[in-house]
Amino acid sequence: MSAMIQLLETELTSVFVLKPRVFEDQRGSFVKTYNENLFEELGIPFKPREEFFSVSHKNVVRGMHFQLVGAAHDKLVYCPLGKVLDVVVDLRKWSKNYGKTMSRELSGSNREMLFIPVGFAHGFLALEDNTMMVYQTSTVHSPQHDAGFLWNSFGFDWPVQNPILSDRDKAFPALKDFQSPF
Repeated sequence: MSAMIQLLETELTSVFVLKPRVFEDQRGSFVKTYNENLFEELGIPFKPREEFFSVSHKNVVRGMHFQLVGAAHDKLVYCPLGKVLDVVVDLRKWSKNYGKTMSRELSGSNREMLFIPVGFAHGFLALEDNTMMVYQTSTVHSPQHDAGFLWNSFGFDWPVQNPILSDRDKAFPALKDFQSPF
């Protein structure tokens, strides 16, 4: 069954790019994004409990977000429409990659997905208007466990000068002022 999804390691331990098999014919395409047995076969202990999506205008930055211990979650993200630059930061104090960043373009064209385990912050830049991001998480969202840090406070070179940000994202502290519980 693993031929249904190809697993690619990234520079951050435990973060994986998943390339699902795309079925195409005269009608269009079909992509299976999750199968519990397949994920177990790939060695990814992920069982989604909630799914949601966002639609963003070009130059929107959403992030850097995560849930604190008590409601922290593994996350599977993908972009079925449009294109994003997806960014992940390792917040696990014990990790040799603590504070390190990786990025990957996700799009409706490349159909790639990103698996992000507990202990990582996640954010993205929408590279096109009407870009949709889908998020599957292993816990149900808990507002009191919501956390994040400022999108431009961790040395990543975002390819945007004046992004569109939510008031919440603008108010996050810098990464250097965050004490990681992971």
